[in-house]
Amino acid sequence: MKKINYNKRMQEIVAGLGGRVPTLLLHACCAPCLSSVLETLDPFFSVTVFYYNPNIMPEDEYKKRVSEVKRLLAEMPQRHPVKFIEGRYNVRRFLELAQGREQEPEGGSRCMDCYRLRLEETARYAKAGGYDFFTTTLTVSPYKNAQRLNEIGGEVGEKHGVEFLPSDFKKGGGYQRSIELSRRYGLYRQDFCGCVYSKEASRRKTARRARQTSGRDPGGPPPGGEPR
Repeated sequence: MKKINYNKRMQEIVAGLGGRVPTLLLHACCAPCLSSVLETLDPFFSVTVFYYNPNIMPEDEYKKRVSEVKRLLAEMPQRHPVKFIEGRYNVRRFLELAQGREQEPEGGSRCMDCYRLRLEETARYAKAGGYDFFTTTLTVSPYKNAQRLNEIGGEVGEKHGVEFLPSDFKKGGGYQRSIELSRRYGLYRQDFCGCVYSKEASRRKTARRARQTSGRDPGGPPPGGEPR
């Protein structure tokens, strides 16, 4: 199967706007990822940031990430004023989704269904609010499956009757730019995606890295995880 250049697709859509500034509901996972994505989209769209992440635990972590998103929006220059909507924080929805797959490694079916959960809720809000487009910041991370995110986004967009804006925001230096902007604004950069399972995976990788550094585990795989 030929690999699709979603970044190019987005650029083609933007080029075809002809000066029109459509509305866009942008699902955001955290402030660092939002930073460079918003910088990319704000010149061309009237953006509303939609924070819907019932996978993030514990609640203190969730509240910290929401607070950082709001602070970034208050401090970051914008060509078009950006609005903010916080979705319902319902951890039970995610835990029910993950039931029976708690031990799956990151990037498996549990994560794909988590993508769908968040993107489908974003599509519902976008349709109800009359937005022209919706999309997500998740593709800025090199640790997220951009192809599946775009496929799922297209599927739920078609289901709810609202256009999904394709993207691969890490392309063209987007991920590196998010690191630069995170430093500029002093953003909190978490070291796990959000759920308790990703947090445990991050803990194990940190412990493995410590063993490798000390020479006790020279043959282990390299550390990975969510880049923050």
